[in-house]
Amino acid sequence: MDYSMWIALFSIAVGTYLIRLLPYLWMKQKLTKSQREDSIATMPTWLTVLGPTMIAAMFGTSLVPANLDTLSWIATLIGTLTTFLVWTQTRSMGWPILCGVIAFGIIKLCF
Repeated sequence: MDYSMWIALFSIAVGTYLIRLLPYLWMKQKLTKSQREDSIATMPTWLTVLGPTMIAAMFGTSLVPANLDTLSWIATLIGTLTTFLVWTQTRSMGWPILCGVIAFGIIKLCF
């Protein structure tokens, strides 16, 4: 059995966890230090843009299909458009992503 997929999944899980944990621990330490010194700690600018930047990076990489054939490009386009259209109606995160993934999957499985 090939364990490379499990190693990749574990690496992604650890990386995702650390991306969220390390800024939290750093900010917690900074707040604790500022409380001891009776000063006001402010949120650093880089920490406020970290989340949207990671989301944009993941979105950008998901726009290029793994297989560069016509069907994959069409499925990606339809999935993206479905996500956008559902988002314009709901203004939420869950439903648009679910509908986009379903649209992508239907195109890939049926054609």
